[in-house]
Amino acid sequence: MTAQTSGPARSPVPPSGHRHPRPRSKAHHAERQAHVTDGFGVALPVFVERADGGILADVDGNRLIDFASGIAVTSIGASHRRVRERVAAQLERFTHTCFMVTEYESFTQVAQWLNEHTPGDFEKRTALFSTGAEAVENAVKIARSATGRPKVLVFDEAYHGRSLLTMAMTAKENPYRLNFGPFPAEIVRAASANPLRPGASAVASAAGTNDDGGPASGADVTTAALASVEATLAEHGADTFAAMVIEPIQGEGGFVVPAPGFLKGLREIADRHGIVLVIDEIQAGMGRTGALFASEHEGIAGDMTLSAKALAGGLPLSAVTGRADLMNAVHAGGLGGTYAGNPLACEAALAVFEAFEDGSLLANARAIEAAAREVLEPLVAGTDIVADFRGRGAMLALEFADQDTLAPRADLAKEISARCHAQGVLTLTCGTHGNVIRLLPPLVIGDGLLRDGLAVLRQAILDVAAEAGARTDEAAAPALA
Repeated sequence: MTAQTSGPARSPVPPSGHRHPRPRSKAHHAERQAHVTDGFGVALPVFVERADGGILADVDGNRLIDFASGIAVTSIGASHRRVRERVAAQLERFTHTCFMVTEYESFTQVAQWLNEHTPGDFEKRTALFSTGAEAVENAVKIARSATGRPKVLVFDEAYHGRSLLTMAMTAKENPYRLNFGPFPAEIVRAASANPLRPGASAVASAAGTNDDGGPASGADVTTAALASVEATLAEHGADTFAAMVIEPIQGEGGFVVPAPGFLKGLREIADRHGIVLVIDEIQAGMGRTGALFASEHEGIAGDMTLSAKALAGGLPLSAVTGRADLMNAVHAGGLGGTYAGNPLACEAALAVFEAFEDGSLLANARAIEAAAREVLEPLVAGTDIVADFRGRGAMLALEFADQDTLAPRADLAKEISARCHAQGVLTLTCGTHGNVIRLLPPLVIGDGLLRDGLAVLRQAILDVAAEAGARTDEAAAPALA
């Protein structure tokens, strides 16, 4: 794996003390509270001075191992040399013209690369925007324009953004939808195929269990979920749906990898009913899962694929890439935005593309998964509080729940994450029930640094399990050591 460049991590505080933030961060945070709306939350109130590789260095001189990557944004590092070089060179030329007013080559070059590398053996066109939510909304606009239909099908545990339309498409109520309604109409929610928690709407009385009364198999979950999707479409009129929008791995919903065959089944349903299949790769794309796009693992291609987050190495850029006939169905002037495809962000994206050329970053993502599985997956059998370890590449998660009842334990996820923070490892929680710890290390993190962070997380889980009186299996200890 590519070595991180910031040196080995030091534990910034003693194991027993949750002592973040330190004095300078505290002072900066007080200024934030005086000037920034309380509507912005924060995972860890620490102010960062420098970041790269897999290290965040704060203003107090502490260094944290980064398992967040700015929520999957800084996948190639937070200060990649080529990103700096290309953006600096563009700064010398101009910062903005608005592509709809006068054009610049980097916009077209980014579109060309995405057309060539996004899944799908068909002629493509790309539109660039600034944020993931913009990409989602514009995909809906394009699908409606191309089909003449109004409705959009979304799924349980989905997250698509914070704008009014994308909030309507997002499943999680708190904090994303709470107090912000009413929302746009014509959004219909269908069952997903969560292997651990198949939705009630997706599991008929016999479909949720096997013949012996045990847990449903992946095939059972897929069959039941697809049947529920078909029933939902029939109830609302399949011929009124412009698009179905789904994440190939659900992000904020809990890093849920769908049961095998579910996405292929959706592809078939979309084709049968003339519905545009939109694959939201905003978090899972750009190499995060060990392939350029997570849909490659499923052997499918969306009619439109959405990119953002890691697309431009930390600068705001998003994209809708899709079938040429769909993308060109919109009238001239119907798409755009003042900052859409800003030239600085486009240059950063071209640097990101360069970084993926030799294949090492994709190999790193797969190596991250292998290391994390080695260290963390035995905790599922070795404790009573880890219900699942899942994900692909460097997009991994642990779900905390009572293993007998699957009652979510958000309290445990929160406490474990806080202990990691105290030991200098930045982790994030997520999930519909807030009971999932997600791991998003940069793809350039060194193996030693990665394993240091994983060891801290593993020990925090074991300590919390012991304090909660949960079982820890001594037989699993060798695997956990």
